[in-house]
Amino acid sequence: MTNDNARTRLDAQMDFLLEADRLKSVSRATRLADGSRYENSAEHSWHIALFALTLSEHAPAQVDRGKVIAMLLLHDLVEIDAGDAPVFGNHDTAAVEAAEARAADRIFGLLPEDQRQHFRAIWEEFEANQTPEARFAKSLDRFAPPNLNIANGGGSWVDYDVEWATFENNVGRKIQAGAPVLWQWIMPRARKVLDRLALKRQDR
Repeated sequence: MTNDNARTRLDAQMDFLLEADRLKSVSRATRLADGSRYENSAEHSWHIALFALTLSEHAPAQVDRGKVIAMLLLHDLVEIDAGDAPVFGNHDTAAVEAAEARAADRIFGLLPEDQRQHFRAIWEEFEANQTPEARFAKSLDRFAPPNLNIANGGGSWVDYDVEWATFENNVGRKIQAGAPVLWQWIMPRARKVLDRLALKRQDR
């Protein structure tokens, strides 16, 4: 005999999971490490979740690694509706936040009520950036793309004519706030590439 309640719950969970598949079609401004194409937001979310699994020992305070991974898997689902807002792009921050909140209402609203509340709370904690887990997750969200840019020779730094001061302000401060060890590691590597790109711009 079929359990209608259990089936209804599973239906809702599958609706959410199949909706999440759409994140694979959201393009980002960052190219893959080999420079062959732009990554999508689903790939980005997976990769930084793997960063968390691998690098959580470098968080400045003890963190719940599982919670950090959950934040990173969920944080960009809103881009299904709102799209990606490149870190070096010009955006109306209030409009982006409003669009993402509406997207969170719709996408997490596909889930059974208990999971809707739980997942939405994790997403909101990430956005608020107040807990050690959120600060570390935010730092990884900023830390991963520069590593790809370094590997592919500049990537989005070339596309947006990024200079060191802009990188330090838009990216470095967020990494340093949540993972100072990672900032100290990447800082000289990023500076080397950005300085080289600045020289190329001067030679144009």
